[in-house]
Amino acid sequence: MMGAHHAATGAAAWVAVAGTGPFMLGLYPVSDSGLLVGTIVCAGAALLPDADHHSGTISNSLPPLSKVVTRAISRASGGHRHGTHGLLAIGAGSGLATLAGLIGIQTETYGRVAIGAGVLSLLLVAYAAKALRITADGTWLRSWLLAIALATFVTLYAPYEWEWLPVAVGLGVAVHIAGDMLTTGGVPLLWPWTPRPPRWWSRTNILNDIWQPSGWMGLPVLGNAGSRREWAFAIPVSAYATYGFIVGIIGIVHSFTTDPAVTDAFSSLWPLV
Repeated sequence: MMGAHHAATGAAAWVAVAGTGPFMLGLYPVSDSGLLVGTIVCAGAALLPDADHHSGTISNSLPPLSKVVTRAISRASGGHRHGTHGLLAIGAGSGLATLAGLIGIQTETYGRVAIGAGVLSLLLVAYAAKALRITADGTWLRSWLLAIALATFVTLYAPYEWEWLPVAVGLGVAVHIAGDMLTTGGVPLLWPWTPRPPRWWSRTNILNDIWQPSGWMGLPVLGNAGSRREWAFAIPVSAYATYGFIVGIIGIVHSFTTDPAVTDAFSSLWPLV
């Protein structure tokens, strides 16, 4: 599956799971700000499995930091489409996010500042922006500014609601793996164990596509990556993700305008206008 489509499915998955509005499941409800920021973070997390490719698009998303990260992940996972595309990667992603959420410092002005969550969000936002072509090659300054802006928000806000971060990261990784299973090639789902099917299984083409002779698994209903079927799937998914993002923005604006502290501030300024 193409990178932009991975990001879109990650964003849509977070909207469905964490949103409480119409056409949302609300399985893990969060606040409007959690929905908005989580949509971007989950979109970036849905690209994490491809961080095992040290010369890929993600590697160039936030230079030079992103290159260091992708090289380290590639070495640890055994190369492209190996360890990062198995079930263990879901737990690893959630575990990493949990540890990141525990790293912070206490300040007098902002209370506890979640440094770890902010750094992780910095990378994930950059991944999402690169895949969705919000940033492009040669625009490293824009990439850093955008990532820092949202990561700063997460860093300051996370102490009050950081529990959603491991869920968003784990969900994003899971959605990526599922997306690659829907295209030809499959994934080593049980990595590092890649059991091969029996001979009778390999004699049937349809079964062979599901459990391949290499031990990789998939259900390639979308065909090759970038196919028309994949685009037909990605367009409504992207529309749904956009809908959820807008719902989050509207919710935040509504909360802001109905906050007594905000309305009192505007009321005090009104006589001066």
